[in-house]
Amino acid sequence: MLIILAFIILFHLAAAILLFVATIHNAWWVVSPAGRDVIYTDLWYSCNATCYPVENSHTADAAFLQAVQATMILATILCCVSFFVFILQLFRLQQGERFIFTAIIQLLASLCVMIAASIYTAQKTSFHVASLQDGSYGSSYVLAWISFPMTLISGLMYLVLRKRK
Repeated sequence: MLIILAFIILFHLAAAILLFVATIHNAWWVVSPAGRDVIYTDLWYSCNATCYPVENSHTADAAFLQAVQATMILATILCCVSFFVFILQLFRLQQGERFIFTAIIQLLASLCVMIAASIYTAQKTSFHVASLQDGSYGSSYVLAWISFPMTLISGLMYLVLRKRK
């Protein structure tokens, strides 16, 4: 039982780390124009040698980008909260009870990641100026999609998990 508990904790922490990296790292979109430096764009900044804010990110035209920002931050927060709730429930639940509250929070985090990555996928051309549209998805975008099934599986594990002695 201790091995299963360690696996669940490590799996949850791995999902949280992926969410943090996907949210913070500046590689959601990568543009490598011929003869110039590679430009990395994340949810807030575009960077090559220097960083500058994503154009029009504070306007109503960038509402899609603001939705991606908000849902990724919310997913990261929910994943961390569900980990602390799991630790609390580990000591407070009666024997035989399920970790339902932890599962609900983790499944909400999974839903937020899916929404953010889906919006970014559907609206990628509206986020970037014309010079940045000829790029490709970066590592942070991929990590966001990898963290989606990890948080989903983690939430489902908490649904079926019962506290034992």
